[in-house]
Amino acid sequence: MTEALPVRTPGLRFVGLVAVAPAALALSRLLPAEGIGLALRLTTAALCVLLIPGALLLRALGWPDSIALAAAGSLALSLALVFLALLFVFAAEASLTLAIVVLVIVSLAALVPASLAPSSPPGGADLLAAGGVLAVGIGFAAAVWWAQVALDSDWPFHLARIRKLAELPSLLSVHTVSEFSTGGLHPGYAFPLWQGALALVARFAGVDSAVMLGHMSAVLTPLALLLGYGAGRELFRSWGAGVATAAGQAAVIGFASTHSSSFRILALPLAAAPLLLAPSVLALTFAFVHGGPRRDLLTLAAAGLALAVVHPTYALFVMVLLGGFLLARPLLARSLGEARRILVALGAVLAPTVLFYVWLLPFARDAVAQTPSAAERAVELHHYAGRLVFVGGSFSVSPHVIVSAGAAAVAGLLVTPFAVFAARRVWAAFVLGGTLVILGLLLFPGVFELLADAVSLTQALRLRYFLPLAFALAGAAMLLARARLAGVAVALGVGVLLELVYPDDGPGWAVAVAAVGTLAALVVAGLRRPEAAAGAASWTAATAVAFVSPIAAGNLADLHRAPPDARALTPGLVQALRREVPPEAVVFADLPTSYRIAAYAPVYIAAAPVGHVAQTRTNDPFGRRRDDARFFARTTQDVVRRGILAKYAAGWLVLRPEDGDSVGSLVTTLDLVYADGRFALYRVPNAQ
Repeated sequence: MTEALPVRTPGLRFVGLVAVAPAALALSRLLPAEGIGLALRLTTAALCVLLIPGALLLRALGWPDSIALAAAGSLALSLALVFLALLFVFAAEASLTLAIVVLVIVSLAALVPASLAPSSPPGGADLLAAGGVLAVGIGFAAAVWWAQVALDSDWPFHLARIRKLAELPSLLSVHTVSEFSTGGLHPGYAFPLWQGALALVARFAGVDSAVMLGHMSAVLTPLALLLGYGAGRELFRSWGAGVATAAGQAAVIGFASTHSSSFRILALPLAAAPLLLAPSVLALTFAFVHGGPRRDLLTLAAAGLALAVVHPTYALFVMVLLGGFLLARPLLARSLGEARRILVALGAVLAPTVLFYVWLLPFARDAVAQTPSAAERAVELHHYAGRLVFVGGSFSVSPHVIVSAGAAAVAGLLVTPFAVFAARRVWAAFVLGGTLVILGLLLFPGVFELLADAVSLTQALRLRYFLPLAFALAGAAMLLARARLAGVAVALGVGVLLELVYPDDGPGWAVAVAAVGTLAALVVAGLRRPEAAAGAASWTAATAVAFVSPIAAGNLADLHRAPPDARALTPGLVQALRREVPPEAVVFADLPTSYRIAAYAPVYIAAAPVGHVAQTRTNDPFGRRRDDARFFARTTQDVVRRGILAKYAAGWLVLRPEDGDSVGSLVTTLDLVYADGRFALYRVPNAQ
């Protein structure tokens, strides 16, 4: 009698786990869209959009042995699929429904190979560590949820794009999601990948785009910590160092100031790129450098594409960081083996990034801020004078700006040179090389000026966010963990001291110590390559958590709800705009009101605050602002006002009570559609 073959079940179990999320989403749609019901809707919808499609593809390609690395690959591939789906939508001039169809078809097609693909289960320690990080992330997410931000500042800019993607019946091109019916694309957000992904989450969850965006940062918080853990685990090859890196990432970026800082804006590309996408790129890069198979380069390329599309300058900054890694590793290892793998990984990130940059180039050239004139640069320098150091006719970043993140940034800079004691390790090359290259770009006047010309001064100042300080803190925790309990006590004491002395910003001398110390460390390591033993993983994690705890406590102690938006639209006006004004119609109003109108209804506007729109020649934001001011000026004649409305094809007008005296007789010729104590909505007869 022949023995029966064992049933192959791991793949089937994986498919079963994947099916939990859409099933839970269907059940959560039966609950009210508030409180726990809303949290469940958004969480399961985010899983269905941001992780599950990519997870099925990743399983078919080759599932990694780390939960966090799998999350990084799943996010990268999911966003690549969303990018592909949006291409189909714009090419077919269809609605977002087509993107949903594409995601579902690809996911279903990947089910069979995913169910048949073999995989090795993650290690128990890694599974527990990742679970612990997620548990802490869920707790912190509750705080972020409670401290919901007001949707002002940059939020309406992105909400306007999300709303058009989610609601317009036909998306003719990427221009369709802009705030102006005739205007140029924003070079930083030319292709709305991240906004498209969030629009899909809103559609899956069955909630309004504003409700989704207001709470999405909390939903993404556990994922951000998990990806930080994954980047550290892959670089250090230690779950303890992964926990330390996640803690350091939270301290340096998340707790950079009060009110939970960057985690409150995690739903915006500004924070999603460094907290979600950059760690994914780094985790996948480190895994490949440590011997990962070449098939993983496809996933790495997808991660590079996602980062480049979501925030083009941040993709450049990550490549600068990896370039420093590439330069330092041969010096410290005295061999080219790993350097070759770093170069290949960098090429995988670079290839899709360059292709996207080629597509983006015409829109970048349209930007007013691109290679600014002498007058424009003078205005910029005056605005950012407090953040710069002027040397002769050039300028660089003030060291005080680099340590503005407070205690964690100070500690990260001061411990960076200690990577010399692990010179033979891969992580030392990443920390030392990345730090030296970024500080060189920030602190050398002529070099920084070239960077500012290339990416704009505003973006160049953000390069400091990519200093590998979280990894430096994790490396220091590994070294200090050799002392076990004494090391934990020292880390706790240092954390308390630095939080008391530097709660909001730090001393400029810490930057000088890091720059000189890092350079000296590279020289010493190149000559001697000293090597100190690392502490156990559990003590490494405990040491890092001890250091971060007082910083987190200080931040959370000041946590409070953000004040409401003082210029928010009334619910009645929002309902009237959505009920009475056709999609893609042009609504004219004062600048702050216009900015919010585009966010809460799928319509176009004539003008918006200059600081919150793309400053391109096609957009002409300053000309639009002048026209808006002239329309509401008391001395302007009605015939001129009508000419301004006709210039922008505005068929609708929103006025505030204080506008009545200035607009005067023009109002009597318009059709009043809605009015409350703060706003009135008029239809412009015979508008083109």
